[in-house]
Amino acid sequence: MTPRVAVVGGGILGVAIAREILKRRPDTQVTLFEKEDRLAAHQTGRNSGVIHSGVYYKPGSLKAELATRGNRTMVEFCAEHGVDHRVCGKLIVATAPDQLPGLEVLEERGTANGIPVRRLTTEEIAEREPHLRCIAALEVPTAGIVDYGAVTRAIADELDARGVSIRTRCRVETIERGSSAWRLRTSTGDVVARRLVTCGGLQSDRVARAAGADPGARIIPFRGEFYDVKRTDLVHGLIYPVPDLRFPFLGVHLTRGIHDEVHAGPNAVLAFAREGYRWRDVSPRDLAELVRYPGFWRMARRHGRYGVSEVLRSLVKARFVRAAQELVPELTADDLVPAAAGVRAQAVDPQGALLDDFRIVADDGAVHVVNAPSPAATASLEIGRHVAGLADL
Repeated sequence: MTPRVAVVGGGILGVAIAREILKRRPDTQVTLFEKEDRLAAHQTGRNSGVIHSGVYYKPGSLKAELATRGNRTMVEFCAEHGVDHRVCGKLIVATAPDQLPGLEVLEERGTANGIPVRRLTTEEIAEREPHLRCIAALEVPTAGIVDYGAVTRAIADELDARGVSIRTRCRVETIERGSSAWRLRTSTGDVVARRLVTCGGLQSDRVARAAGADPGARIIPFRGEFYDVKRTDLVHGLIYPVPDLRFPFLGVHLTRGIHDEVHAGPNAVLAFAREGYRWRDVSPRDLAELVRYPGFWRMARRHGRYGVSEVLRSLVKARFVRAAQELVPELTADDLVPAAAGVRAQAVDPQGALLDDFRIVADDGAVHVVNAPSPAATASLEIGRHVAGLADL
């Protein structure tokens, strides 16, 4: 069978895009390719499971637009399909006076993005999170929690029922452009498609380049390490610090998950492999490509001090514990147990800037999702609509 559309990448974005294509044109033949033995194996299945509100993102940006709408559509999808989720709200807190201007910026962004936000009184903070220590807190009531792996499976079940071919253990090796179609050589055979959509996550720039597109940036992997918190009574919901707005990372936060587990993290440590979930995971190919990229060295010169602090927080548990204690002082080192890490696919341009917004490149007959880290899972259904529109589908 010759599919009309080939989707490369089996994370939540891949299935969401395929779903939207079928919503627009139900008779479309779609084939989805995933190199792993299961869907949602990387970023989708290795995160804190937060349904973000859109409060962090600059008004007018693609992230602000798609995350704010995506918050609503994700909650609606979960309710309709019976996916366990909870809209519990979150607190963004200032623990020192120098963080108050940043909290004010987030309050302004939330208001500009149409998100309900409000400052809590001291009594309200104590009622919500009695173990939290802070001098000010911003409540974002539309935030929630979910298992994005479960969301991906629910979408995949819908796709399977509608005849979409989902090929796991199928690596796309080359992509060739013909006069009116694309030929994909895969580990399980060749496929020809009229339209191509790529959303390769940690490999997104490589897949785009393989199709002849210019992604305008290179993926640099940052490992986010988590700890399980044994004393789950210390955290009732979602507690986030005021982030350093120069970076697309949100800092070490405390989150109660959908199964009532509590996590602390993540940090943001440069990984030596694109799928490097441990310090000992090193890919010579990935490392060689990294050090040859001028944008990496420009980023390192610009943000070296920040990077060193993240490495130290990874290697010295006491530093990680202190970051968590800034929020909940009662936490001790014994309360934190190492948990599975994730890797963020962060695009960096040749000038060394960490791209703060989604980057989606439309080419002739193809669309490539190049930069889509958090909040892409929250925004996935809206990203699907955006991409399908760009692909004229």
